[in-house]
Amino acid sequence: MQSQRYIADTIVTCDANNSVYAPGVIDIEDGKIVWVGTLGSEEETDIRIHKIGGLLMPGLVNAHCHTPMTLVRGAGDGLPLGRWLTEAMWPREGKMNEEDAYWGMTLGSAEMFRAGVTTSCEMYLFEEALVEAANSSEARLVMTPGIFKSSYSEEIEARLQNFTDFYNRHHDPEGKITVGIGPHSAYDLGIPACIELAEFARSLDLLFHIHLAETREESSQIESESGKSIVEILSDNGILEGNVLAAHCVWVNDNDISLLADSNVSVAHCPVSNMKLGSGIAPIEKMLEKGLTIGLGTDGPASNDTLDLWEEVKIAALLARVNSLDATLITPSEVLGMATRKSANAIGLDRVGSLEIGWEADMIRIDTNYSTFTPSTDLNETLAHLVWSGSNREVTDVWVAGSKVLSEGDLVTIDEERALREVKERAFRLAEV
Repeated sequence: MQSQRYIADTIVTCDANNSVYAPGVIDIEDGKIVWVGTLGSEEETDIRIHKIGGLLMPGLVNAHCHTPMTLVRGAGDGLPLGRWLTEAMWPREGKMNEEDAYWGMTLGSAEMFRAGVTTSCEMYLFEEALVEAANSSEARLVMTPGIFKSSYSEEIEARLQNFTDFYNRHHDPEGKITVGIGPHSAYDLGIPACIELAEFARSLDLLFHIHLAETREESSQIESESGKSIVEILSDNGILEGNVLAAHCVWVNDNDISLLADSNVSVAHCPVSNMKLGSGIAPIEKMLEKGLTIGLGTDGPASNDTLDLWEEVKIAALLARVNSLDATLITPSEVLGMATRKSANAIGLDRVGSLEIGWEADMIRIDTNYSTFTPSTDLNETLAHLVWSGSNREVTDVWVAGSKVLSEGDLVTIDEERALREVKERAFRLAEV
């Protein structure tokens, strides 16, 4: 395959040094980045050159999501988490089948591509359908099949064997699909089950993806029985050992944060969902002080209600500032890193989320020819506009592993009209009483 060179007005790499090149050039070969930097005078004849202008940056990485919930978007609005799950979500999800999940994932992938999200970490059932949808759309996927109490006690041996078979079929660190495991929560499964599942995850060196301390009330019974916080309980039982991704972590104290840091637990911060469900504000500024890796997630499209990770980018930084009464916290570069490189690191991907030599060519182009990006007298202002004022930003093109999935605003790999039709029809069946 011929190498491709893209020349942009600005390249925001989101690398560890927050490197920005204006103008910039990036060379892609076999789905990988082979050069990124400032524009030189030479133009090599063996490279196909694309002068695309605009702003190039890594694709966003959604670190915690339940994308097939596009099928139940809007249901249960106004309910707190516990009632929202038991009264609105689980009854409808209980009627879902593989095809429902496939189309819910496909429509969600279209929404994410349009927002510049190239990777998602999914906790959900119907994992085969989600992998099929990702393979069709060419999205990058970290699939962590969901495990719930309702199916754990009676079917765990068969479930874990099926999971092992699933892992052997699909886990491919050199490709676009990797596999973890997704126990829903300690309050749903109980501590003994979480211990067993954590040991299983470590035996295969898997990402262990769990909801943790999302609401103040969810683990109150377990905590009252032991006299400890849920984070302390998980730590004492070895559940935080290994590759752990903890979603939400809203109700954590200083000691909890230290325990998470000591175990190198990564956190998927979902500020919009936390706000919508009235769950609280996660103290990410304290987590960052302790050196925790924090990525950003939308949560499901029924508790957000969008898969547009750009909302998390802005609100995560704003909430941290207002929660600490400190306008110096969370710079644009830092929060962009949380949505790209840090999110990828949190979900176990070490060559995704930054435009660096040798990394995956997952990238997006943003048209900056809007009033919200004007004026820009230096690169700091450009980054500020990208985070704070780019409400009219337009993601025009998206590449995953060097291949376009969105081209000049048009989806390349997804039949969006059919996905819309399928989800609309299926949602009515799920809503029937």
